[in-house]
Amino acid sequence: MKGTLMFPALLLIVIAGNITFAQTDMKPPVAKKVPKVLKIHGYEITDNYAWLRDRGEKSKDPEVITYLNDENAYTESFMGQHKELADTLYKEMLGRIKQTDSSVPYKLGDHWYFTKTEEGKQYRTWLRSKAKDGTDAELLLDQNKMAEGFKFFSISNFEPSDDGNLLAYAVDTTGYRQYTLQIKDLKSGKMLPDKIERVTSIEWSPDGKYLFYGQEDPVSKRNDKVFRHVVGTSGPDTLIFEEKDVLFGAGIGRSLDKKMFFISSGAATMNEYRYLSATDPLGEWKVLSPRREGHEYAATFNNGEFYITTNKDAENFKVVRAPLNDPSEKNWVDFIPHNPAVKVDGVSFFKDYAVVSERENGLEYIRVMDMKTRRAPVRIETPESVYTMGLGNNPEYDTPSIRYTYSSMITPNSTYEYDLRTRKSELIKQQEIPSGHDKSKYETTRLWATARDGVKVPISLVMKKGTKLDGKSPMLLYAYGSYGISMTPSFGFEELSLVDRGMIYAIAHIRGGSELGERWRQDGRMFKKMNTFNDFVDSGKWLIAQKYTSADRLVIQGGSAGGLLMGAVVNQSPETFKAAIAQVPFVDVMNTMLDETLPLTTGEWIEWGNPNEKKAWDYMYQYSPYDQVKAQPYPNMLVEVSLWDSQVPYWEGAKFAAKVRELKTNDSNVLLKTNMGAGHGGSSGRYDRLKEIAFEYAYALSQVGITK
Repeated sequence: MKGTLMFPALLLIVIAGNITFAQTDMKPPVAKKVPKVLKIHGYEITDNYAWLRDRGEKSKDPEVITYLNDENAYTESFMGQHKELADTLYKEMLGRIKQTDSSVPYKLGDHWYFTKTEEGKQYRTWLRSKAKDGTDAELLLDQNKMAEGFKFFSISNFEPSDDGNLLAYAVDTTGYRQYTLQIKDLKSGKMLPDKIERVTSIEWSPDGKYLFYGQEDPVSKRNDKVFRHVVGTSGPDTLIFEEKDVLFGAGIGRSLDKKMFFISSGAATMNEYRYLSATDPLGEWKVLSPRREGHEYAATFNNGEFYITTNKDAENFKVVRAPLNDPSEKNWVDFIPHNPAVKVDGVSFFKDYAVVSERENGLEYIRVMDMKTRRAPVRIETPESVYTMGLGNNPEYDTPSIRYTYSSMITPNSTYEYDLRTRKSELIKQQEIPSGHDKSKYETTRLWATARDGVKVPISLVMKKGTKLDGKSPMLLYAYGSYGISMTPSFGFEELSLVDRGMIYAIAHIRGGSELGERWRQDGRMFKKMNTFNDFVDSGKWLIAQKYTSADRLVIQGGSAGGLLMGAVVNQSPETFKAAIAQVPFVDVMNTMLDETLPLTTGEWIEWGNPNEKKAWDYMYQYSPYDQVKAQPYPNMLVEVSLWDSQVPYWEGAKFAAKVRELKTNDSNVLLKTNMGAGHGGSSGRYDRLKEIAFEYAYALSQVGITK
């Protein structure tokens, strides 16, 4: 997806370079203008900066690379006066990290799996042990050694075989999110010859003889094929499913009880599942419920029955069960009936329990259902009124307890173990802040801003306790608002550096996300997308009216589809904001959505609209940030892009920055920062990422006059 944050923990995307500012006085680069005319639907649209799309890989001196380097030099020069602040922020943030640490071990088969970090090392090591306490741990992967010689290194699809003898994993060495699958023999420590490109999802057969995998197209990056691979061979592999509809992407999965394979085929507004018994990996796949417009569902298998989370006659979703011999819709029986006030986000089945992730009035809950004794379902208790929680890593089907995570904007990330029988929670690990954290110094709350159409928009915030609401406090307001992805009020140790300096940190839960249920998502997409941008502008104005901040003290931030948000709102209401941080921003909407050769474009047509159709063109054009830049005053801006971004190409933000700089009528500054060695999610090393955040927060603070 153009704007989706594919890593669930990365609700804040950061793209910037190391803090190495020059102290010279420079003028901003001026991008040359090479007119390119698009004729469509009776319009003629001139794009003066389309040339920035040519990275010039085949040229010894590519002009675009030179231009991006010049922009980076200018940004470093401009921020040079704030080098000390950025360095201080980095040291503060580093002091809040337990640099040598280990993750909470999770049980899978005969082993406990976990990762470790060591002070001074960018990446994790991946280990397992027969003992829960990690004694006599076996090293599986050392990502630090694997990453030697690469500017970027990421591991995905970490999946041991059922017997624990083999390990499948995939690596990306560019940031382009094209992963190569490899298999390691954990008994001998040797690598198998298997090497498969562009893998997106994997599942083992129970006997470890076969590995099913989803693969993306090399150009469009659409997940369009699923193969069966014979382990220990170099192919060719058997194609078992090809998704030919350009609106859909496909992937492979398996139920938690390990008994059923599923191929999921999904688009923005509909799904289709195929299933196959895991005991018959060479068998024939069957369709559970054929795709149709508007029907979204997800399937799993438990205790001999299918369970389907569906929006059929249930806007906020319900869960039904269906028999193995004929799971077609005529046999669906309600298991969790539809409740219009509660959105079902998902359900996980363990041996004797169902655990439901749900959302009510903008808050997350976990509800536990005892399927054996039929005790009344119960929600796990939450100690605060504003928080985030969700199921942790629970790969074992037959388990007496489950893990869940909990935090708030003042409570560090916590992992709890919940005893399914006694219904008691035990804290087993909380994020340690070595430099100290006193949550009593802060307060977090949820407000309800009024949008122009009367809709109430929730805003979560954290600030120093006792902050006066006199309009003098600086604020950083963050939002996303797309794809039904909810921005949760979780703990961010980085934001403490802002709050400690008197800044309020806030998240606007605007339409387009799912914070208030499915209707909240639907009212912020396609031909209602303007609600997303209006909600954000109106939230900013409401916060100003209520004296939480003022227009000359309000900095805004968003990444990816949230970067689209930033571009749209600075065009719509530039006077409301002092400065904007637009990260990997999806701002060249029309050009990108017209180009079917670009990664991910076709699947986005039923999220934003297909501009080849005039109705969609007319609606999308009115908010497309690049197309709506005009001669007017603009707030200060930091635009961050990444050269190897496969989700939102670097040239979108680069073109937007150049056009704003050309047309703005005031003396605001526009900075363009390009990460030359990473992709959509920024740098892969943890220290590098922290430096990027310090850079951005130094910029935000400096915009409101805070320089120490």
